[in-house]
Amino acid sequence: MDLVVHQERLPRPGETIFGSGFTTVPGGKGLNQAVAAARLGGSVDFLGAVGADAYGTELRALLAAEGIRADGLASSPAPTGTAHISVVDSGENSIVVVSGANSTVTALTAQQRATIEASAFLVMQCELPVPVLVEAIAAARAAGVFTVLTPAPVVPLPSGFLASVDLVVPNRIEAAELTGEPDPVRAAELLSAGKTWAIVTLGAEGSVVAYDGAVLGLAPARPVRAVDTTAAGDTFVGALVARLAVSTAGAAAGAGAGAGAGAGAGAGAGPAASGAAASGAATAAGSAPSEAAMVEAVRWATVASSVSVTRHGATSSMPTEAEVAAILG
Repeated sequence: MDLVVHQERLPRPGETIFGSGFTTVPGGKGLNQAVAAARLGGSVDFLGAVGADAYGTELRALLAAEGIRADGLASSPAPTGTAHISVVDSGENSIVVVSGANSTVTALTAQQRATIEASAFLVMQCELPVPVLVEAIAAARAAGVFTVLTPAPVVPLPSGFLASVDLVVPNRIEAAELTGEPDPVRAAELLSAGKTWAIVTLGAEGSVVAYDGAVLGLAPARPVRAVDTTAAGDTFVGALVARLAVSTAGAAAGAGAGAGAGAGAGAGAGPAASGAAASGAATAAGSAPSEAAMVEAVRWATVASSVSVTRHGATSSMPTEAEVAAILG
């Protein structure tokens, strides 16, 4: 649950200031990405844990309202996780996460593993303990599932972990922490080495897209007047994967038609995310996106993210597929 304070500026150490407003909004990076993917046409399953408390009840209700399956969402005796967010008048934010129930997820359940194996995409963040992320990636790779990681919050990762992910999507700060390289272009090159996709998001400057150690280009942002940047990056990732699922589903359908067979995952299979969501349309497991599909997905994600920053809140700010399609024409 996001606990959001609106204020003129961040306080200095030891200083007390007045805020202008306070709200509680369903959030968390995983849930944000799940909702964004669902609203952009994805078929989504959510994996993780919440507490047996009022926040947990509210979050489960939101997933149901968004049409997101939650068979893989465990109940924990620990309290539901919270994010404590300061939003300043310029629209920028700073966040402190208290993991709560998510910290109790140290191994996949049989239900969670089955969900991942039946999906086309596994979408993860670092809000769950690293050992379960390692296990989830191994399960996904064994089943030919495309893996996506938002490395936030940045935590120590095992050697080779990032190289085992198909697509990594950090922001500028996270990319610099992971690579030691402050230049986002160079960071994208480093993160994408070894047949990996990397997209470094730059806020109002757009995003850097790279593959296999080479930058493909800078995707410009859509100019808007931002009022709250909370969950802009999560909206980007959810929209990106939902659009990739549509593209790979179309490619798989075309291949199946050409071969005279209907091979691949059934309708509704899609991205799975640990501590996040499994979303997607009908997709053949193991289908890697083409460069054209990635560019188109970045285009959709950029617009979706630009809409979200014009509204307050996290899940409350995310656009629908129809809204993004209307802007793109």
